[in-house]
Amino acid sequence: MPETPSNPSKTIEQLRDCLRVLDDKKAADIQVIEVGDLSSLTDYVVLASATSEPHLRALRGELSKVIKDAGIPLVGVDYSTESGWLVVDAFDFMIHVFLPAMRESYRLEGMWRTAPQLDVDGLLGAQQTPQKPAAPTRKKAIKKPAAAPKKPASKK
Repeated sequence: MPETPSNPSKTIEQLRDCLRVLDDKKAADIQVIEVGDLSSLTDYVVLASATSEPHLRALRGELSKVIKDAGIPLVGVDYSTESGWLVVDAFDFMIHVFLPAMRESYRLEGMWRTAPQLDVDGLLGAQQTPQKPAAPTRKKAIKKPAAAPKKPASKK
């Protein structure tokens, strides 16, 4: 594939779209590692965990939809049900979604331990429309009827 100049702001928007899918669909322990200075293959590596094989398949399906809808060019997708590992190569970023045992086995985080990590919550929150604070509400004071005085306990 010929190298094309990337547009950093477009890459971040596409990355954000994929992160939102992972977050919305309950992928666990999402990390984004900036590897552009350390790798000629890609600029960002996304790591996430699925809870089960059906969850991994669902994440693959949802990622495929957002990638298609956003027109993100793909180098390839590698996934087989027995692997426990989904890889999506979108040229400027790669997404790895693992079952927990596979993630623990390969420990890709360690491979990139010197690379900076991006703030996933910041990336996810940056495009969400801020919600207006709720208008203050006045609670009506509800007057409870006065309780009847209790009779003192009788002594026997």
